[in-house]
Amino acid sequence: MKNNKFNSLLSTFSGRRSIRFQMIWTFLASIVVSMLVSIGIPRGLIFEIPVSMIAFFGTFTISFIVLTRSTIKYMQTLSAGLTVISGGNLHYRIPVVRQDELGHIAEHINFMAQRLESLIENERQVERSKMELITGVSHDLRTPLTSIIGYLGLLKEKAYQDEDEYERFVGNTHSKAIQLKTLIDELFEYTRLTQSEVMLDLEMIDLRELLSQMLVEIQPLAHDNGISIESLLHEHPLFIRVDPERIKRAVDNLLINALKFSVKPGVIRVVLSDRDRYVALFIQNEGEAITKEQEQKLFERFYKIDESRTSMNPQDGAGLGLSITRSIVERHGGKVYLEHSEGRFNFGVELPYAAPR
Repeated sequence: MKNNKFNSLLSTFSGRRSIRFQMIWTFLASIVVSMLVSIGIPRGLIFEIPVSMIAFFGTFTISFIVLTRSTIKYMQTLSAGLTVISGGNLHYRIPVVRQDELGHIAEHINFMAQRLESLIENERQVERSKMELITGVSHDLRTPLTSIIGYLGLLKEKAYQDEDEYERFVGNTHSKAIQLKTLIDELFEYTRLTQSEVMLDLEMIDLRELLSQMLVEIQPLAHDNGISIESLLHEHPLFIRVDPERIKRAVDNLLINALKFSVKPGVIRVVLSDRDRYVALFIQNEGEAITKEQEQKLFERFYKIDESRTSMNPQDGAGLGLSITRSIVERHGGKVYLEHSEGRFNFGVELPYAAPR
């Protein structure tokens, strides 16, 4: 019991010093103990000098081994930990119980294992993303392409009964071709935005004026879907340095999303305000409530909520609209988010005045 307390006290004391100090302290302590033992040998013995020397060196060796035991044991712990980590178990962490160089080595080893684990997980995520990208693109492009081939086959074989059916086949083929182009455009835009070398064509624009023009342009489509648009824009111009075409694309995606998933008849509210260091845009609508899981996945690429929830063509896009919006906004140093409660949706966009170059 006493030995355990002594070893614990020794480990605590030595763990707060550098290795160099520990070795010096251990060496001096061992010499002092050895001298005390050798001095205590009775005088007058025939072999006094040899016995004293043996007692000195023996006591020194034992004392040195005892005093350095905790250090050697921790070095063995480091070695065992490195063996476990090098074997592929990157979740393992070496216990850090010292504050000397050995403790710092343990911290660095743990940090290295954590970074390796993170890098490997990122590589796996990238690989999964590539497979999801291929799967999503294949699925979304195949559907309209199959329809186009089918209608063209019917037209080639003249398998239509009258002029009206002929016009319907041609119209459906054209509609599917437009849909296919939309999917390809979305995919192309998304891949461009996810490349780090893409540069923004920044200009100083009045975001208030740009938004006003967009609301005028979308009014006919909103009217056809039984939606009225209410706007509350900042009373003064809001000049901001952005890429106009990409910001227009980002806002348009949010407006189209609100049109698709609003209750009919319904109202979409657009609010633009000044928040000192950034401008804040809010697009609000009421629709069918979604789950927390759906809310978290809403900005993920290729994610689509139940297509039956919208009266608009559910396959107009590939599920990249909101993901493209997020990429564009983040490219400008801003952020986009959703606040949702019982079917009331509030998409927020924050754009800083000093956009990154």
